[in-house]
Amino acid sequence: MSYPEPRYFAEHGENSGTFALADRSPDLTIGTNTQVHYLATGGTTNGAYGLYRWEMGPKPGGPSAHFHRTMTESFYVLSGTIRLFNGEKWAEGKPGDFLFVPEGGVHAFRNESGEPATMLILFTPGAPRESYFEELAAIAESGRQLTPEEWTDVYLRHDQYMV
Repeated sequence: MSYPEPRYFAEHGENSGTFALADRSPDLTIGTNTQVHYLATGGTTNGAYGLYRWEMGPKPGGPSAHFHRTMTESFYVLSGTIRLFNGEKWAEGKPGDFLFVPEGGVHAFRNESGEPATMLILFTPGAPRESYFEELAAIAESGRQLTPEEWTDVYLRHDQYMV
């Protein structure tokens, strides 16, 4: 393995870093149980990756088993207990536990602990996951119950293939 081709060609570096401070408000709330912080989006990383802090409340929740065709997904548990599925088995993820899922890898996560839990979710490359998260929030806020066909349409538009 070698370094990728250069993406920056100026003679000297530039001051271009951005902060996402821990005490800021979440960028998005999904329903009454999940808050999402957009730490670095595909748009802000020039498509390199997307990194999100996912704060789950005490009510059970999380996606069913699925896979992505265009991106990898990684999970790093910061606090609480989050059930992580690697396509084969579930594990009780505790702070410091990590799950990497390559393209096509079946995975899922759930908070079933009855306590709040927080994790980092990393997508590579930086797909526009914010539009998916925002659509989920809009659906939850509307109270509308989607049909299975409507859910399939939502998932397919966002590179999410349910198992």
